[in-house]
Amino acid sequence: MNYTFKTRLLRVFIYIFLVILAVMCILPMWILLVNATRTTPEIQQGISLVPGSNFVANWRNLTNRGFSITNGFTNSVTISVGVTVLSVYFSMMFAYAIQVYDFFYKKFLYGLVIVLVLVPTQVSIIGFYRYMSLLKLTNSYIPLIVPAIAAPGAIFLAVQYMQSVVIRDLIDAARIDGCGEIAIFHKIMLPIAKPGAFTMGIFAFVGSWNNFFTPFIMLNKIEKYTLPMLVQTLRGDTYRTDYGSIYVGLAVSIVPIIIVYAIFSKYIVSGIAMGAVKE
Repeated sequence: MNYTFKTRLLRVFIYIFLVILAVMCILPMWILLVNATRTTPEIQQGISLVPGSNFVANWRNLTNRGFSITNGFTNSVTISVGVTVLSVYFSMMFAYAIQVYDFFYKKFLYGLVIVLVLVPTQVSIIGFYRYMSLLKLTNSYIPLIVPAIAAPGAIFLAVQYMQSVVIRDLIDAARIDGCGEIAIFHKIMLPIAKPGAFTMGIFAFVGSWNNFFTPFIMLNKIEKYTLPMLVQTLRGDTYRTDYGSIYVGLAVSIVPIIIVYAIFSKYIVSGIAMGAVKE
């Protein structure tokens, strides 16, 4: 009985701690969204958790001064979706090859990927920019999307996940039935690895959407700016004292991330190779 009481008490403390962490994570985002609905004088008066009624006016003030939300949103979606699809697909393919096939320099190749994970983007950005400049690919989305084919971080996560879901008996059975290697990957392994693929997709999308450094280096035409780059322009003289419009721009930049996570997070913990192999 005493043990049961201690267990319940510990569980209560854990729940309280988790609630505090949740509030700490959600509160700043909620304040940002609330401020997008308030006037500048109201924002200057202090923090409020109750939404205001000035969102439409803030939106008009923002868009009527040259801030192209539609253009920035389209650019960000184009880049983020491209990065997500390429990084998830080719990372899963690489991880599948590492787990299923034995080939020369296999360990060296994977070790090289791990080393590249530890190298920050800032270290290689000068060489990368010069290379893209020689190819005349600056001011285009190619340098921002195509390198996702070989994203070291995504490959590392994919390899770790594939270690737990690769079922060699299932692969051998498919080969005996005459299924080709590419078909095995697409029809068997990808459906099994769907939870991991969605998890990687969320990370890739959020990382690409929030990426400011690389687009800032590669793009200098404002019509090609991503949404985070456009939000950075709100620091200029045009919006410096219009806090309501600034918060609207910030809110627009984070709402897609919230929507993507809300839609796809349910796939993270579901269907991991369930029923793939019967004894």
